[in-house]
Amino acid sequence: MKNFTIYLFLLVFLFVTKMVGQETFENKAKTIAVNIENITNEEKAALKKEVDEVNNQLVEGTISKEEAEKKKKEFAEKRARNIENRVAVEQEKLQDLVQEKVDGKVNYNKEKRGTVLLIGTGSDSIRQHETEIKIPAMKVYNGQDDKVKRESKRTTSQFVFAMGLNSTMVDGKLQDSNYDFIGSHFYEWGLTLNSRILNDNNLLHAKYGLSLMYNNLRPTDNRSFVVNGDQTDLVTNPIHLKESRFRNVYLVAPVHLEFDFSKDGNYDGKSYFRTHKGFRMGFGGYAGINVKSKQILKFEDNDYKTTQKTKGDYNVNNFIYGLSSYIGYKEISLYLKYDLNPIFKNNAVDENNISLGIRFDFN
Repeated sequence: MKNFTIYLFLLVFLFVTKMVGQETFENKAKTIAVNIENITNEEKAALKKEVDEVNNQLVEGTISKEEAEKKKKEFAEKRARNIENRVAVEQEKLQDLVQEKVDGKVNYNKEKRGTVLLIGTGSDSIRQHETEIKIPAMKVYNGQDDKVKRESKRTTSQFVFAMGLNSTMVDGKLQDSNYDFIGSHFYEWGLTLNSRILNDNNLLHAKYGLSLMYNNLRPTDNRSFVVNGDQTDLVTNPIHLKESRFRNVYLVAPVHLEFDFSKDGNYDGKSYFRTHKGFRMGFGGYAGINVKSKQILKFEDNDYKTTQKTKGDYNVNNFIYGLSSYIGYKEISLYLKYDLNPIFKNNAVDENNISLGIRFDFN
């Protein structure tokens, strides 16, 4: 979980710092006006300096009065051309800006009204000049137009996080005597895409993505896993254990058929489809590969607190597949998943992992 927390923090930090507010039409026009004023002042200052030098030469007698007037005239004409040419560039920028405004490419706002940071669901609407940053979902909306346009797309994205209790089943029976029911837990986090299946109906969605699953088992009665050839046995450890935990990490691709009963939104008198705004339920499964298996044992050795972490194969199945479902409201759901293949490859007794918890789909 420590690595997950660090990774999530980095994602949020990079995503938030990347967000830059959109410049308004007035700000861009004001910048061009300031540039024109600076050009004029720069050329006038340069002309004054040149004229002063000519006057000094006239006083020193190095040039005649006629030569001095001629030079002043040449310098004035030169600076006038410079002003004309440089201002023409800025005027062209202004014309392009006006055309962009006509084409709707520039946000014609008089001011920005601030930034809103959201940890939870938040409001369905924001002010037109406001920027909304949804931290769990890692999304930034610049005004209500942008929010409606992106939320009403046929395919949207979500950041998924789930956690809860973990155990195994043998012949349909929960192995709660072998594993600490409260201490054994699972975590899952990943990214999903949610696509509306029907063009003119918002009920059915295909939900698919990529996730990391962490399945933890805490054996009871001072036991730990020991590899005996192609068998992995749960045996009593000769050392008194403060903690015994066995973790499998999987990279999986979950796929669900989601029923979304969210009501349609309304903006500027027009209705649009929304997701994750009402009651939802999904049915599907997942398949993937084992990334890592690790056993963690904590004990005291001669009054020294010791933590032993052992990574290895443990005869764990390299491939995983199973069924999963969830039912909930808005972003929060009750989540159940069950591995159809056993944890270990060749054990005499097949144990299948089962998890029950809470799932968050940050849209």
